[in-house]
Formats: sequence, structure tokens, C-alpha cells
Amino acid sequence: MRIKLNSVLVDDQDKALAFYTDVLGFEKNLDIPMGDARWLTVVSPESPDDIELLLEPTGFAPVATYQKALFDAGIPLTAFAVDDVRIEYDKLIKRGVAFRTGPTDAGTTTMAVFEDTCGNLIQIYEG
Repeated sequence: MRIKLNSVLVDDQDKALAFYTDVLGFEKNLDIPMGDARWLTVVSPESPDDIELLLEPTGFAPVATYQKALFDAGIPLTAFAVDDVRIEYDKLIKRGVAFRTGPTDAGTTTMAVFEDTCGNLIQIYEG
């Protein structure tokens, strides 16, 4: 068993696609119409055949409630590994990303948390 797909909840798929590709640097992989929404995935250019990230719409009311509860509580929905949090932080700050917490030593790693403009907090960590 292995992880091949993970999802991040988004309030607007077009806005999410722009943020995750233009700002974070992921690449669009799949874009398949599915009624009112799309099966829309992005991948890391560093490992495009590895794990896909589904930009999953929050059209189901309990999902939107869950997303908002996590955001309001300051809990990241997911986390992405980076080689150096401080370098990634500086790069993303220059691209206008709003961070909730800057680079913070957390025992065996360094982490930071930013807003993805789609209703989520995302953590980056050295991994």
C-alpha cells in the first residue's frame, strides 16, 4: 500500500489552481470536468510521478464547516516538506504569501504556516 493522492479543500478551484501553480510552483496534472466541479490535480515538478494533490471543492456543507473550523483554530490542513524552511519562507514572502507563523524551530525540524487563499492553513517543514 502507498499514498498516491491527497486532497486539499478549496473554496474556488480556479483560484486554488492559480495559487498552487503560480505561487507555490506546482504543475497542473489532471483537469477533468465532473459536473459542477473538476477532478483537478497538481504535482510537484520535483517528483511529478509521485503524489498528486487534488484541489477538492468544498461544495458539501459539512466539508466547508470542517475547513473553517480548522482555519479558525489555527490548525494546518496539510503539510509540505521543503529542503530549507527559511529559504522557502523568503521566496514565498516575496510572492505575497501571508504567513501565520514564520520559520520556527520545533525540536527536530523547522516549520512555518501560511494561508493558501482558499480557506486553508498549510504548514511547511524541513523534511
